[in-house]
Amino acid sequence: MNVKLNVRSVNFDVDQKLVDFIQGRIDKLTQFFDKIIEADVYLKVDNNHVNENKVVEIRLYIPGHDLFAKKTSKNFEAATDEVTEALRRQAKKRKEKIRNA
Repeated sequence: MNVKLNVRSVNFDVDQKLVDFIQGRIDKLTQFFDKIIEADVYLKVDNNHVNENKVVEIRLYIPGHDLFAKKTSKNFEAATDEVTEALRRQAKKRKEKIRNA
């Protein structure tokens, strides 16, 4: 299942390969939580830091409660992996709450 993805990059053009990479990571999250409606992805370069200056923010829209995570890393792929891992944990917790309710 493909999640609708809205990618916004601040002050640069995003590469299609990166968009496909992010789409793949977001789609994997549907294995843990299948009610994801869409995802907003913000990509930024933080000029205040030299090494770890790639910022990825992802907001997942799910019924009743959105999930959000933000990570900074050396490159967008690493930051995306960290963000999706944080969202996976949040989605798992959310699913358990729904199941227990």
